[in-house]
Amino acid sequence: MATPSLVLYIDRSLFARRVKDNQPVEQKDPGWKLFGKVPPRESPIKDPKKIQKEYETKSGRAGSGNPTSPRQSVRKNLDFEPLSTTALILEDRPANLPAKPAEEAQKHRQQYEEMVAQAKKRELKEAQKRKKQLEDRCKLEESIGTAAQTWNQEILPNWSTVCTSRRVRDLWWQGIPPSVRGRVWSLAVGNELNITHELYNICLSRAKEKWTTAAPFSETESEDAGSSDRESSLELIKLDISRTFPQLCIFQKGGPYHDVLHSILGAYTCYRPDVGYVQGMSFIAAVLILNLDTADAFIAFANLLNKPCQMAFFRVDHSLMLTYFAAFEVFFEENLPKLFAHFKKNNLTPDIYLIDWIFTLYSKSLPLDLACRVWDVFCRDGEEFLFRTALGLLRLYQDVLTSMDFIHMAQFLTRLPDLIPAEQLFQHIAAIHMSSRNRKWAQVLQALTEQKRSGVRLPGAEVLS
Repeated sequence: MATPSLVLYIDRSLFARRVKDNQPVEQKDPGWKLFGKVPPRESPIKDPKKIQKEYETKSGRAGSGNPTSPRQSVRKNLDFEPLSTTALILEDRPANLPAKPAEEAQKHRQQYEEMVAQAKKRELKEAQKRKKQLEDRCKLEESIGTAAQTWNQEILPNWSTVCTSRRVRDLWWQGIPPSVRGRVWSLAVGNELNITHELYNICLSRAKEKWTTAAPFSETESEDAGSSDRESSLELIKLDISRTFPQLCIFQKGGPYHDVLHSILGAYTCYRPDVGYVQGMSFIAAVLILNLDTADAFIAFANLLNKPCQMAFFRVDHSLMLTYFAAFEVFFEENLPKLFAHFKKNNLTPDIYLIDWIFTLYSKSLPLDLACRVWDVFCRDGEEFLFRTALGLLRLYQDVLTSMDFIHMAQFLTRLPDLIPAEQLFQHIAAIHMSSRNRKWAQVLQALTEQKRSGVRLPGAEVLS
């Protein structure tokens, strides 16, 4: 017995032969019943020329030597060629419908002209916007080029004598050109630890030995690991690198900087086993890698983390962290009293948003180019600028924050907007005065440290204790 597909093929072949031989197709053919179709009625085959002639007769164009389509005839009556499909409203109606009244035609023409005028206006506005953006970009590139020349020819060769001058500080505030940023950061951070390239290579070799001998670590095991052997945090690095600037796709496995970042973080855990690797370090190292060679990035990284504020946070020194938070709140209340009172009313403490900002030096919280500008001035002013930047951010968004409750404020501050205007933020940072009762940041911090030593409980101690 033939299969259904074979039956269908035979039936279709039979139908094709019958059509070819002008034989009628019977409705009982199984091929037609299978699809529920009605066979075509028997009719004589017409000549194509005859069909064309009948069509021309019906459309009133018989006898014309060079027939044109209705659309083409309408186009000839137009004074201009339409710019877009909106010109369809100017088309004449088909011959089998009543003609368009003159008033309606005039109305449609006016509507079309208005639409064309609006489209041209939008296009002109967009062109002007693009032109302005291009001009601004050219001005920015020109200013960056001029600034880079100034840094290369005048400032860097005479660093020790001009780095504290007013002119250099003003240029610093405007942002360091990317081409010289790494060199300026290295000079500003310094190398108090006297780390050499050879020491980096020794630490890296030791880290590689650890990686080859260590058993795979899981994320749950890493949380239970004690602080007695911080070098075990080498395995934590592998888990954290994939989370570092994921949108750039250059630090993840297979990316061009994956091994470099892995090497610097691994070398540091062997250089400072008492500190080990802590989440957040990968972002700091990544920013340095983007601006410095590998060994120089490691030297800057180790010296940067050796600063008092960074060491307090990365070693999770609760007492010192509370002192920093208390000092921050002194200047918070001084500069933004209304927002400070709102935070107090909703029990929003600084640790909720400051820890992440300080741990990553804003490289995770802010757009990368803006974070680098913050780093520029941080290298100039030190830890004080980290807390001044925090107050600048709060000042920038204080109108939004004062209308929020605890949950929404915490969510907003732990996930800042993706687009933050750099100049606007730095204007708000500049408006922050780091002076309270004629005391600077360092003096307030010192007073609070002495207060803590004398047994006075600082605000927020219950949070971190």
